[in-house]
Amino acid sequence: MRTNIILDDDLVEQAFALTDIKTKRDLVYRALKEFVEHRKRLDLSDLKGMGGLRDDYDYKSLRSRERAL
Repeated sequence: MRTNIILDDDLVEQAFALTDIKTKRDLVYRALKEFVEHRKRLDLSDLKGMGGLRDDYDYKSLRSRERAL
């Protein structure tokens, strides 16, 4: 998809200084990719505390059975 955008020059220069990227196109691509990955991780963190283990679940007994095999 083609588009024209106005970028903050100071932010662009800071981003170039923090990466090995040489073009603005690649810089915008990397920024979008990292943004999406970050948001996906946040969505997974919403699951924390959901479900869980049963009160009678005994992980130690499972470990001892694996060693016996």
